[in-house]
Amino acid sequence: MIPIMLIVGSFSWMMLNKNYQEVPETSRLYITIGAVVVSGVISYFLFPNEEKE
Repeated sequence: MIPIMLIVGSFSWMMLNKNYQEVPETSRLYITIGAVVVSGVISYFLFPNEEKE
């Protein structure tokens, strides 16, 4: 879960800085944090740690 969150965060920050310079930096930071949280929640439910019997 953590590696996915790091990959999504770094990729979204890179894409926002490259393509959307007109967006304020604080908004880009909030968008990146939101993407990291959403990807973490999705990966938590898609890749559970414990196998159910």
